[in-house]
Amino acid sequence: ACDNSNPSLVPEFNPAEWKTGGETTVNVYSKVKFDLPVANLPSDLKTDFHAGKALAQQPWVKAPTVTDSRDGLGPVYNARTCMACHVNGGKGHTPKDNQTELFSSLIRVSTLGNNSSETYKTNGVMPHPAYGDQIQTQSTSLAHQLRHIPSAQNIVKDVLPEAYVFINWQHSVFNYPDGKQISLKYPVPKFKNLGYGEIENDTLISLRTAPMIQGMGLIQLIPQSQIDALTDVNDSNQDGISGRSNQVWDSIKQQTVPGRFGLKANKATLALTVAGAFANDLGISNPLVSSQPCTALQVRCQQAINGNDENGFELTQAQLNSVIYFNQHLAPVIARNLDNKQVLKGRELFYETGCQGCHNPSFKTGSDDQLPQLSNQLIWPYSDFLLHDMGEALSDNRPDFEASGQEWRTPPLWGIGLRKDVNGSTALMHDGRADTIEEAILWHGGEAKTAKHIFMNHAQADREALIKFVESI
Repeated sequence: ACDNSNPSLVPEFNPAEWKTGGETTVNVYSKVKFDLPVANLPSDLKTDFHAGKALAQQPWVKAPTVTDSRDGLGPVYNARTCMACHVNGGKGHTPKDNQTELFSSLIRVSTLGNNSSETYKTNGVMPHPAYGDQIQTQSTSLAHQLRHIPSAQNIVKDVLPEAYVFINWQHSVFNYPDGKQISLKYPVPKFKNLGYGEIENDTLISLRTAPMIQGMGLIQLIPQSQIDALTDVNDSNQDGISGRSNQVWDSIKQQTVPGRFGLKANKATLALTVAGAFANDLGISNPLVSSQPCTALQVRCQQAINGNDENGFELTQAQLNSVIYFNQHLAPVIARNLDNKQVLKGRELFYETGCQGCHNPSFKTGSDDQLPQLSNQLIWPYSDFLLHDMGEALSDNRPDFEASGQEWRTPPLWGIGLRKDVNGSTALMHDGRADTIEEAILWHGGEAKTAKHIFMNHAQADREALIKFVESI
């Protein structure tokens, strides 16, 4: 298993690898951003892209106001704008200490329950009776704005945030076979000022860091048949990897379909992903997710004034379509340094180590008359978009549709080496526990255990080369 000398696994370098998103790829010459339009978007359509971007960036306010185009925030929420958590289209942040409140990351919660129930079928989880399936750390109440004043919660009887969340970091030391040591850490969420009762010890809790969002429309256009071809549920080829699709509820089609988006592949489509973020992260109801993020036990939240229009939504269908269009046309950034000798060595080691077993390099997008710029593109996301058991150390112990607590969707690697340049975030893994590619690799377990052990046993120079390659794609 630790034999790393199998050059037959390494495909010949393809010059197309430079263009991670095919003809949609952008070449950034100054400040790196992941919220740029695809390179082949015609000039007359860039107005639509920037209109959607403006909606994604605009701050929403409490209803009622003189404007009815951006009111209805909350009453409980996580952020006022979509891009507050995806600054410049990049990764979210996790607090570096236990004194900084959580922001641009969030907490998923649920309870153990009947997995065959209608609620589980449509939600993928059993929501907590008081807190639903997500902790909203902000609210429109005056009490929230005065939260640092003693007894602020007693000043105004209004809609309280569900909780304030802080992170306690637990540390350990990892020892390489060659004697090198590296510090690893993992987060333990801590709740303060719970607004709606205690969170019981058996509540399932998962910290999630906002992901990079470039290339979402290209991912949407990958034919399901190409992803299905990578599944190996019973590990028939005996390589220790048995990826599978999550099976999730598509509320548009009203049927169960393979999941593709989300950290556990728990979202069927990009449209549902965007609509769900509006409803749950901002508290903005819309035609695809019409409910406010208030549970039945949050009476004042239920009674709060909303910003609904005559159709019963705070976000119109046209506005939702505009933000979806923006997300569909976010461009991947060109690869860097692929002609560098160390990076080319790292590319060989990437394949010889077995990383491509989950981080599948490329796909060909399908055809869509509505998205011609994204159609028929050879793209290099380095993901199979399947669920893999990543071991107990990475488990959140929280099932989501058919994904177990230990299963996660393979995250795309394109642009990962630019995340800090985009917005300062170094956070990696689902909960931001890793600050470097090296740390992220060392957290791998389960189906990735063999690849991790091969990486561990490489000479340090080879480990550094492999990391340089991942940072270049």
